[in-house]
Amino acid sequence: MKILLFGANGHIGSAIRDELLARGHEITAASRTGTGPDRHGLSWEACDVLDAEAVAALAKGHDAVASAVGPKVGVENDEKTILGAARSLIEALPAAGVRRLVVLGGAGSLEVAPGVTLVSTPQFPAQWKANALAQSAALDLYRTVGGLDWTFVSPAALIEPGPRTGEFRVGGDQLLKDQEGKSRVSIADYAVAFADAIEDARTFQRRICVAY
Repeated sequence: MKILLFGANGHIGSAIRDELLARGHEITAASRTGTGPDRHGLSWEACDVLDAEAVAALAKGHDAVASAVGPKVGVENDEKTILGAARSLIEALPAAGVRRLVVLGGAGSLEVAPGVTLVSTPQFPAQWKANALAQSAALDLYRTVGGLDWTFVSPAALIEPGPRTGEFRVGGDQLLKDQEGKSRVSIADYAVAFADAIEDARTFQRRICVAY
């Protein structure tokens, strides 16, 4: 597949980029600078994901668009970046003739009990709350869209560097925990699940979550 990836230089975005390349996909990596590592099957373009016109022009001819865009926590405006990216992609992709969209989502909107989301619990980290609420609003926005084959990929409550095992569980709107009550996944395994979602039509127009 020919895939346009936004956020390809970030911690999670770079893992997604490398996973997709390892599978033989052709990647156009979009970043603010338009620069990054030189790899077979990888080209770089400078593009602001908030600019719908520029996104539409760049997306033309691609089979899918993936977004791993995320603001620097405590530095950039979460709502402007996350919701802005969602609105731009929703506007741009139909104009580009691209239906497939897979996006990096947050864990905060996952349910920990019926009607109770992780972000609403007292133990949720304060520094991540604005990001989680913006991700939740973006998910609500995607759910109103009928013209895109979107997938919103939420990680476990804790996502951090770790090995690529290829062994994890995939769920829906509920937070997944292991037998010890922990919710975690490595960035590498999240990238595997993200790449799987791009290739799997069964994830169209739904949120999935990934955890051990």
